Amino acid sequence: MTNSTTRFLAWGMLLALAVSCSKDELPAPQAGTAVQSSDASATRDGNLALGNPSGAVTDASQYWNYLLVKPQFTMSYHRDRAVPNWVSWHLSSAWLGSTPRQDNFAPDNTLPSGWFKASSSSYSGSGFDRGHNCPSADRTGSVADNTATFLMSNMMPQAPNNNQRTWANLENYCRTLVDAGNELYIICGSYGKGGTGSSGYATTVASGKITVPARCWKVVVVLPNGSGDASRVTSSTRIIAINTPNDNSLNTSWGTYRTSVDAIEQATGYNLLSAVSTTVQSAIESRVDTGPTN
Repeated sequence: MTNSTTRFLAWGMLLALAVSCSKDELPAPQAGTAVQSSDASATRDGNLALGNPSGAVTDASQYWNYLLVKPQFTMSYHRDRAVPNWVSWHLSSAWLGSTPRQDNFAPDNTLPSGWFKASSSSYSGSGFDRGHNCPSADRTGSVADNTATFLMSNMMPQAPNNNQRTWANLENYCRTLVDAGNELYIICGSYGKGGTGSSGYATTVASGKITVPARCWKVVVVLPNGSGDASRVTSSTRIIAINTPNDNSLNTSWGTYRTSVDAIEQATGYNLLSAVSTTVQSAIESRVDTGPTN
């Protein structure tokens, strides 16, 4: 057999192998590698694009309203409650990938020096979950993105049945909206003092260092993928708002707890969606969502 014939057969075998390999047989991305969105129109946009609800600033002297900015989310943090007032993040398929849940709860060492920093064990034995504000499953594009959601600054003491059922059901529904070609702006938080976990009622955990909130709330703005997001919010844009008691006897259906943005603003004193035109805000913030829940 000639050398040229040998080369021809070798190339033929390589070509046949390439054609026979299915997409599922290609090497998986290495850990920490961002996975490209399947929707070319989806992008990672600013987590605070719809406004700063409390006018938070990165100034340790304003310990009750401290702005903490990360690539994955932005929050207002309260030093003395040791939980966020609110957390805001953008969600599109560009944020989603194949990174598994890291479960690496850790103190947030970017908080100012001298502040109490909750640890992975701060909620142990309390009867309350380490409840994510920005969910782990909303940040699966890389190990770094998922790890950020496990910082304890992103947690609140949440009744297990609230966190694992009611709250989780809404989180899952939000991702189905993303799968349908939408991008979301999500703001959630908590307020008040005292909740009922699996071990009963409590006002604090971690020997009094972390406040157990009385209420947990969330606002979701649903937009088709696009750009100029704040300007694309109209009077017909779907807004989902819920406000739940931090209680272990909650209904599993998040739709039970729908409310208006106006009602959440009245309870918290925040100005949500402040980057949206005031005319549109007036229309959408007074409305209670009646759309599907799954």
